[in-house]
Amino acid sequence: MLRVSIPTVRRLIEDGELKAFKVRGQWRIRQEDYEAYVQQSEQR
Repeated sequence: MLRVSIPTVRRLIEDGELKAFKVRGQWRIRQEDYEAYVQQSEQR
């Protein structure tokens, strides 16, 4: 997966760099949003 800490993932979500949504208080990330983030981060 991302191999980053949970606080880092939360920061990415809060900063809008990683799309996510909450279900019953837990963050969820769609597969296509994860793949888009990975692809975008590889281009940096």
